[in-house]
Amino acid sequence: MQQEEEDGGRVSLLLELDDHPGALGAVLAAIAREGVNLTHIESRPGRAGRFDCFLDCAGSRDAPPIRRLLARLRERGRPLLVLDGQDVPWFPRRVEELDRVAGQVLGAGAELDADHPGFRDPAYRERRARIDALARAWRHGDPLPEVAYTEAETATWREVYGGLAPLHATHGCEAFRRALTALGRECAYGPERIPQLAEVDAFLARRTGFRLRPAPGLMAPRDFLAGLAFRVFFSTQYVRHHSRPRYTPEPDVCHELIGHAPMFADPDFADLSQEIGLASLGAAEGEIERLARCYWFSVEFGLVREAGGLRAYGAGLLSSAGELRWACGDGADAVGAEAPGAEGPAYRQWDPAAAQEQDYPITRYQPLYYVADSLLDARERMRAHCERLPRPFHARLNPMTGRIWVDRAIRRAPP
Repeated sequence: MQQEEEDGGRVSLLLELDDHPGALGAVLAAIAREGVNLTHIESRPGRAGRFDCFLDCAGSRDAPPIRRLLARLRERGRPLLVLDGQDVPWFPRRVEELDRVAGQVLGAGAELDADHPGFRDPAYRERRARIDALARAWRHGDPLPEVAYTEAETATWREVYGGLAPLHATHGCEAFRRALTALGRECAYGPERIPQLAEVDAFLARRTGFRLRPAPGLMAPRDFLAGLAFRVFFSTQYVRHHSRPRYTPEPDVCHELIGHAPMFADPDFADLSQEIGLASLGAAEGEIERLARCYWFSVEFGLVREAGGLRAYGAGLLSSAGELRWACGDGADAVGAEAPGAEGPAYRQWDPAAAQEQDYPITRYQPLYYVADSLLDARERMRAHCERLPRPFHARLNPMTGRIWVDRAIRRAPP
């Protein structure tokens, strides 16, 4: 383990106080007198009518103001412990550190799994490898790579976009429709061309501060969610195989730019996504899995109540014509043979605490969807849920510096 040096370090203290008026005030006065920056404070009942106080202060243990403060606090004659930094799994503290995880993908990546529609197509695999190389070579601060899409790739996009457009008008949430209109005006969104990441990135940056970053394929939940903490969305640039334009076993540019990108222009949705990302930083594996389920049932397959019906805001729905109709209540007859049952899906009120325990299929339509009253409701419920999680620390992003601030001393495991 290496000691964290971000923000000048942290010193965590646990001290015992008498339970009488002014006890805490005397401690705070000592902190102020020495010019120490208090970053976190909490208390709990202790022994024999006393209470324990946990403090986090900015600075190193050897800094003169901290040494003087410790001497003053010890003069009180009550127990005082200087706590070691908490060990947590590695996570990026600076936006540039996303470079360390961006190239790590699950599964076969550009090599493709044997059941992928393009597995036996050498030309498609070679094309995927070239686009994969663009994403792997990209580093924070570089111009976003452009892909010269072929006519065959554009034809696939055209079929996907054209098949979804009528359903977006009736089944997409208002925020999605509004953003799609703006994207059409500012980025020439439409069926005839595949937008470049750079133009969509600039659009989102103006709207909500979200940015796009090229990714070579499906990423591990921990790495992908970490990007959201920085308001960064990892986006693929390759196109699904032309033989099955209405199906993809992995994220592709159609899923990313048709399903995800318009929603990141909405402030409530952008904040919802970032809440999940911030809660993932330094979390244990079990907590990452639970947060990934929350992501699945909201960012990918979330619904809201609008105009007296159900409307989609999840990208997995907004980029799939069949499941969009299935989820919004058109019925099994309208969807066809792919419907998992004649009775239609089940619906529950959006509840992250329930969603984090809910299993889901990845190769067929969802049998269960969570429905929020609005995007604001979805965001607020997720925020309240994250505040209740047993997190090792609380974090927030400084958007001016691209750095994550944490409220207590930590030590990140080596990446």
